[in-house]
Amino acid sequence: MSQPVVGRPSYAAVLRLPHARRTFGAALLGRFSYGIVALSVMLAVTRSTGSYAVAGTVMALFGATSVFLSPLRAALVDRHGPRPALLPMALLYAGLLGALAAASWRPGASAVLLCVLAAAAGAVTPPLGPSMRAVWRELTDEPALLQRAFSLDGVAEEILFVSGPLLVGALVQIAHPAAGIVVSALLVAVGTCAFVLSPAVRELRPAVVDPAAGSSRARGRGGLGLVSPVVAAVVGLALGAMDLLVLAFAAQQRHGDEVVAWVLAALSAGSAAGGLLNGAVTWRTSARVRLPLLAVCLGLALAAAGLAPGLGTLTVAVACAGFFVAPALTTAYLLADETAPPGRRIQAGAWVNTAVNAGVSAGTAAAGLLVARLPLGVCFALAGGVTLLTALACLGRGPKVRIAVSTPAGAASEPLAMSSQPPC
Repeated sequence: MSQPVVGRPSYAAVLRLPHARRTFGAALLGRFSYGIVALSVMLAVTRSTGSYAVAGTVMALFGATSVFLSPLRAALVDRHGPRPALLPMALLYAGLLGALAAASWRPGASAVLLCVLAAAAGAVTPPLGPSMRAVWRELTDEPALLQRAFSLDGVAEEILFVSGPLLVGALVQIAHPAAGIVVSALLVAVGTCAFVLSPAVRELRPAVVDPAAGSSRARGRGGLGLVSPVVAAVVGLALGAMDLLVLAFAAQQRHGDEVVAWVLAALSAGSAAGGLLNGAVTWRTSARVRLPLLAVCLGLALAAAGLAPGLGTLTVAVACAGFFVAPALTTAYLLADETAPPGRRIQAGAWVNTAVNAGVSAGTAAAGLLVARLPLGVCFALAGGVTLLTALACLGRGPKVRIAVSTPAGAASEPLAMSSQPPC
């Protein structure tokens, strides 16, 4: 654990933690693979088979096994430790991506083979994000510093997923799209190897958890651990709906697809700004209270976006909605980390990941059905309303949470408690 922080911690203080820069950099290198792989696979399979239907099926299988098996893979890391579990996963994942790249490099690839390889690769995707967040908890037990670490992690991940497709776009100008799959495989292999060799990760040992004790703790907390994935799911739903509704709005006003990219870039920029501000603020409320409130703000902003008269106004509204996305997800990860037993923190973070991705899929599908039947303004209002009402339900049904405040003598500098009870 780190030494107590004197004064108000900063993002620089996070990176000054022992081994933080090396470990975080390695994790980001491996996670950059995830920002590249989706578009690369889609383009490579489309070029190889000439079928968007096959490409869609391949991506659906890859996404389904990657997302819904994530908690199982995370449980293996919790049980055996990052080094014994992550490294075999990463090498197998990289090998399967390499096989997928080889299969899709030439025209006329077998659709069945591509589907099998994509599903298998998704099933062994290493949970680098949840693992890195568990390492942050080992590097520091200072609540304010941990909040900044999680915020920095979330913003960096946002940047990776925005810049990944840009790199693929540049790569396909000079090489076959399958080259992007190869780059993705190399990134995850090198990044994971560097991550598990970091002293901060090497020192981690699997925690032994008593299942009965963990269950009794969860019951004593009133099911607090369910709040993170539920709210994360509705945040994902809002994001999935927003992407499709922005596309429909641009089409309705006769703008090209390139304009949509700028609107969604504003969403990412707003999210990054909100994430950095969220990490820099010393909050007086617990994560349990903040999380639903942030989702409420997101729901209101999304509903208000439906009132935009033009694309410029919509861009501003979407950026405002994005301002609450990274803070909400960061707080969801913090709350999951707080409420999980020590030996299940990676799995708890993976459940939040799964919830977000499931919400994105559900939101996109629901918005697609509604756009054909209802005015766009109503669709925005419905998406925002579902987010708002679900968040209010989580806020209203949860246990009473003490508002943590700093002592009068250290109100400006002492880190504040993040929850009404100490973490498990």
